[in-house]
Amino acid sequence: MVRLRFAPSPTGYLHVGGLRTALFCWLYARKNGGKFIFRLEDTDQKRIFEGAENQLTSMLEWSGIEIDEGPQYGGIHGPYRQSERLDIYAQYIRLLLDEGNAYRCFCTSERLEKLRNEQRKKGNTPRYDGFCRNLTKSEASRRAESGEDYVVRMKIPEVPETMVLNDLIRGIVSIETSQSEDQVIVKSDGFPTYHLAVVIDDYLMKITHVVRGEEWIPSFPKHLLLYRYFGWDPPQFAHLPLILNPDRSKLSKRQGDVAVEDFRNNGFLPESLVNFVAMLGWSPGEDKELFTLPELIREFSFERVNKSGAVFDQEKLNWMNQQYIQKLELDDLQQRLNPFINKTPYAGKDQKILRKIIKILQPRLVTLSEIRNRLSLFFENNPEASDPEVLKVLREENSKQVLANFIKQVESVEKLTKDNLGDLMKNVQNETKIKGKNLWMPLRYAITLDSEGPDLNLIVDLFGKERCLHLARSALKF
Repeated sequence: MVRLRFAPSPTGYLHVGGLRTALFCWLYARKNGGKFIFRLEDTDQKRIFEGAENQLTSMLEWSGIEIDEGPQYGGIHGPYRQSERLDIYAQYIRLLLDEGNAYRCFCTSERLEKLRNEQRKKGNTPRYDGFCRNLTKSEASRRAESGEDYVVRMKIPEVPETMVLNDLIRGIVSIETSQSEDQVIVKSDGFPTYHLAVVIDDYLMKITHVVRGEEWIPSFPKHLLLYRYFGWDPPQFAHLPLILNPDRSKLSKRQGDVAVEDFRNNGFLPESLVNFVAMLGWSPGEDKELFTLPELIREFSFERVNKSGAVFDQEKLNWMNQQYIQKLELDDLQQRLNPFINKTPYAGKDQKILRKIIKILQPRLVTLSEIRNRLSLFFENNPEASDPEVLKVLREENSKQVLANFIKQVESVEKLTKDNLGDLMKNVQNETKIKGKNLWMPLRYAITLDSEGPDLNLIVDLFGKERCLHLARSALKF
């Protein structure tokens, strides 16, 4: 059975890059009848963010990614928090030390800093010089038992060799072990580093495929060496391309939202965000862009993941989100909009009226959060236009003629609906000799106060004669 894991550190929010990694793992597991495991890599105790674990799992669940095993979900291969696995790691650390594949290092931070500075001055890449590598086991044990601080380092072979990885995305990747130093695998506080813990956990949890970012490629020789030292077969690896800003720099919060929480709070649907993230580096075998989760499961494969970086296109995400909003059933859309409406002065308004408003606005909504800025038109007695394009058009002489004549025409009828709007505007055209865009735009802007406003017929039908007259008269004052 295939088993894939998502193993974030509890240091804050769920990055969209993390969502993509989790999604690809989950899709592959579901496609192949396997399991998706959530593991918390919390050995760096100084960086733990309170509440991060719940935040991470809640964002995965919001995205539709179901967790099969994990700290809050159970499973036979736990514990699933690394901080609860220290006794397990200790067994394997002793094994590495006993077999001479690792050693205790007593170098102080001052010595290491001096070493790095000297190496930089000579133009060399800073790396550990193996100073403690040849300490006898008895000497190392004596110093450790006396209370001297130490770390544990794994040994890189003295005779360089080429480590080869058959990556599911990149094919054959080769790196010389000479490019690696004797890596710290246990810190002075007794906690293992990522490199040791991830190998032990993946093996004991029977992980068959490891999916991670391409920034981890330089680390795979160390990981393959650890698998060799333990006598274990390594899993298969897939290294994902980076997600990039439009300027090709690595995606970061400095250039916009990167947290899944931010996208949720800004009114993006989980369906659209997941669909969008799936297309960051992966391409289907057909000319299609909108996929449901079952469709993504059916189509996904690592062979179709690109090697090059994927640009995060915010406009594409906006378009995709609008497509999904337009497809929602009205009841479903209203339910999703309620949390945003409840943060406005219009919370508690009649649900039937809100339903009519939502139906009118649905084709124009790009995000759910936009509802907050669109409700004043429907509930305020004197809503104000702020769109510069709207104000510009309404101040034109042509617009004043259209609106003045429109007011006259509407005052002459008993009621105003979408059924008689066309005939009344035909009268305005005949009397003003204004037609086409110059006829309809002033009215649209006066009634909707928006250059990208909703369907005018629907608005007129909802507002009726008196409110439309009020809005038209107000627009004349601009």
